[in-house]
Amino acid sequence: MVSPFAHRNLPRLLLQAREAVMAHTRPCLRQQALSDQQWRVLRVLGEDHGQGGQGVETGRIAREAFLLGPSLTGVLARMERDGLITRERDPQDQRRSVVRPTEQGLRLVDTLSRSIESHYVWLEQSLGKDKLGQLYGLLDELIRLEGPALPDPPQPVPHRQPSAPADALSNQPTTRISA
Repeated sequence: MVSPFAHRNLPRLLLQAREAVMAHTRPCLRQQALSDQQWRVLRVLGEDHGQGGQGVETGRIAREAFLLGPSLTGVLARMERDGLITRERDPQDQRRSVVRPTEQGLRLVDTLSRSIESHYVWLEQSLGKDKLGQLYGLLDELIRLEGPALPDPPQPVPHRQPSAPADALSNQPTTRISA
């Protein structure tokens, strides 16, 4: 049987690439007793702190760390319990929480970033600076093109006339279903 797909499975390839890269990062995270999710939160907080930020609102953390609200709540509670972050209400809007890394959290960011950056140096040497730059550029372009923040476009619905005979409907355009 011939496959109905003309293209390779891009979402699966992206997941495989992510897992291949994370295979180098996870042992370092586990040595520090961190989950992938906790590291993503610390990375967001570390980048903000490095740019002079004064903490990050939880909604922004959720977006940048790709965590759903209920998951983020549990992750932040564990990180606060472990002394990696502090949380407080935004003085201007009591409905919002602002998260800051503690000194212990920042030390972890510093320690882990050295290991992660050394892997990126190896990756750059292995692929070449131009190819790695192209990869970053293509991924950025794909993200912009696909518009992750936008809902899926509406699918066309064939218009049916109530009185049309069944064979007249066979010439209706088909809808495209995408993965």
